[in-house]
Amino acid sequence: MWKFLLDHWRDGIEILLLATCIYQVYRAFRATRGAQILVGLATILIFLTLVSTAFKFEVISWILKGAATFLAFALIVIFQPELRNGLARLGSNPVFSFFGKRRLAFLERFADAVINLSKKRVGALFAIQRGISLKEHLETGVILDAQFSPELAMTIFHNKTPLHDGGMIIADDRVAGAACVFPVTEKEMQDRSTGLRHRAAIGLTERTDAIAVVVSEETGGISICENGHLQRNLTEKQFREKLAEIFLASKPSNETEPSTQLDRKDPLSPPGDSDLVSD
Repeated sequence: MWKFLLDHWRDGIEILLLATCIYQVYRAFRATRGAQILVGLATILIFLTLVSTAFKFEVISWILKGAATFLAFALIVIFQPELRNGLARLGSNPVFSFFGKRRLAFLERFADAVINLSKKRVGALFAIQRGISLKEHLETGVILDAQFSPELAMTIFHNKTPLHDGGMIIADDRVAGAACVFPVTEKEMQDRSTGLRHRAAIGLTERTDAIAVVVSEETGGISICENGHLQRNLTEKQFREKLAEIFLASKPSNETEPSTQLDRKDPLSPPGDSDLVSD
């Protein structure tokens, strides 16, 4: 056994690295539109390979071998958003201490700002850019390029300021712009209390991989939207945990080290079950 381990320890490390890479690819692609394309493409290739092997179709086999090189470039083009998103998630992982600490500090400021807006019942709409650029929507508003802070968020979304009507775009942990117009979802909403802010959050995340956060002006309820799926009326704890789950690639628990959690300050009482008046 000892001789076997000495002769094949490199094989074990190689298998472990490949398994880790495959698992990370799976995490990056799951629950995305690209995953459906990948599954369909893999199904077709496996089917054609099995058929050509079983019936010895030389032409199909030659086409599959010749298309392998071009397929690699095609996959890069098709899955560009997913690849960029995966690299962004990798860079924000706490394992990379510098970038992880910087992202953690931003998320703490952002969570504090949203909770403060919620307590004061100031309506707000945030869009956090990830892999897909939001430049098209940024051009509909006012470009700022400023460091994010709770005070800046409160100033912008105060109902007496010129920039309060619209969404704030955050890119690279900085405020890229405000008063931006987001596309409203076209699907029928079962909950008629879903206002324009929430519908804009759904519409934006249906078309991009951005994360949208909404604060209801009527109830102060906090909502977060990802891939067109809206989670409403989150408590402070739920909101902080959801941010950590999305951007730190790990869901915080009671056993997690304090350095990888979002700070929890004064608890926010849960808002009502639903908005009675649309935003």
